[in-house]
Amino acid sequence: MTHSVLLAEDDRPIRTALERALTLEGYRVTAVADGIQALAAAHRERPDVILLDVMMPGIDGLQVCQVLRAEQDRTPILMLTARVETADRIAGLDAGADDYVVKPFEVEEVFARLRALLRRTTAGDGTAAGTGTETAGEAAEPGEASAARAADSGVVEAADLRIDGPSRRAWRGDRELELTRTEFELLELLARNAGIVLDHSTIYDRIWGYDFGPGSKNLAVYVGYLRRKVDVPGSRPLIHTVRGVGYVLRED
Repeated sequence: MTHSVLLAEDDRPIRTALERALTLEGYRVTAVADGIQALAAAHRERPDVILLDVMMPGIDGLQVCQVLRAEQDRTPILMLTARVETADRIAGLDAGADDYVVKPFEVEEVFARLRALLRRTTAGDGTAAGTGTETAGEAAEPGEASAARAADSGVVEAADLRIDGPSRRAWRGDRELELTRTEFELLELLARNAGIVLDHSTIYDRIWGYDFGPGSKNLAVYVGYLRRKVDVPGSRPLIHTVRGVGYVLRED
């Protein structure tokens, strides 16, 4: 199946190189040079995935992302950014992006992240792509070690979390959580395996379909941002770091 990519990048050499590489990889590419053209192309072309540079003249990538999400457009968005600070990356996630790549990047990394986003999309919004339809015991044996309960309906409960896979909605207590696609999938993976420490490689494989290696801060950024939404002040922390290993969702 040929997937369509909308590429928005104002740097001509980067845009040309990416367009050529994506085309050779088998994608159908629409390439534009600024945010205004990106919005127009997104409305016109309805691409399968969007590759969006943050820094563009006129309307920047963050604004494009915000507009599309405000229109309830859930097309996966991979941000390209030269900003390396955690706060800058969080701004992209807060705007509704699904993932990001920091410049300079290897084109193979871009391909890997695009494949992961497309796998999660084609798996359908009715299941948590990246986590599959596994029960709580599949990430690590035995299943009894997990405190999560996954009903046939796709609802997962762990501690005071309730996650509805088919509707892609989540609550902590009576408070509904506003989560991006990746945040939802990460929280569901942790909840399905509550009480089990998931290492970095396992999480990368389940969520992104690719292990970006020990030097990547991608996972730490997502976990940090997820904590801001789940473990609000006054509530008992649920998402814990196991130093040198990974993360676990549990009540202490």
